[in-house]
Amino acid sequence: MRLRTIRAVTVTAAVLCCALSLSAAAESPLEAAISGKHRTLDFVQRDAARHPLETLTFFGIEPGMTVVEIWPGASGWYTEILAPLLRTHGHLYAAHFNSDSTSQFYRESRADFEVKLTTNPAVYDQVVVTSFNPPAHADIAPPGSADRVVTFRNVHNWYMRGGGDDRVVAAFQAMFRALKPGGVLGVVDHRLPASRPLTDQEDSGYMREDYVIAMAQRAGFVLAAKSEINANPRDTADHPKGVWTLPPTLRLGEVDRDKYLAIGESDRMTLKFVKPKS
Repeated sequence: MRLRTIRAVTVTAAVLCCALSLSAAAESPLEAAISGKHRTLDFVQRDAARHPLETLTFFGIEPGMTVVEIWPGASGWYTEILAPLLRTHGHLYAAHFNSDSTSQFYRESRADFEVKLTTNPAVYDQVVVTSFNPPAHADIAPPGSADRVVTFRNVHNWYMRGGGDDRVVAAFQAMFRALKPGGVLGVVDHRLPASRPLTDQEDSGYMREDYVIAMAQRAGFVLAAKSEINANPRDTADHPKGVWTLPPTLRLGEVDRDKYLAIGESDRMTLKFVKPKS
């Protein structure tokens, strides 16, 4: 009886050890980057709305790739994930606002981002910062060098304030040049219902999906796939202060705050484009 007990304990210990090893091995490099302790707590709390694991997996981003992140903002929400993922194997270009911009907001945002990169060299020391402000500043990475280019909630910025079709197409053309043949462009942006007029794009911060696809195609891209990863059916895209009415901005302050928190972050399109190989 005692021998059976010893054998049972030995088998149980072996099974537990194997399970722990499989659990540790099951975490992919992308999952490890997302769960990293370096990430800002406020950013982590938005994972449920932004789905970084599913989104970056859909775009096919892996270690060893050269990736360009467009306009990461002052705090680099996605940079916190991409930088450690690509630090040892791969390259990350952060195509930020130009430092000599006439916009004070652009200058300060880039300066804050560059400071962030110095705060944790073990994570950010390999990030290369370039300038992007189409059409004047469009050299986001060496031509034909990138496996992936990703842009999160930026297309509306190129369209608004009089940018229109020309600036949007110029932005896509710059991304097209940076990609290798066969490379992938990933786009996430606030989605305007297809029934709404294009003029609603000017002030709302929302973009019609068919419009974004058409502009990317004008630049030479081919639509490869769509995903509803970042969809939010609670969002009507019709708010007093446009998309900024919703979290995380909550531009109305305490007015109807609970209502907009209940809606959550915006309904978003998630599009994957390919640069043709020939």
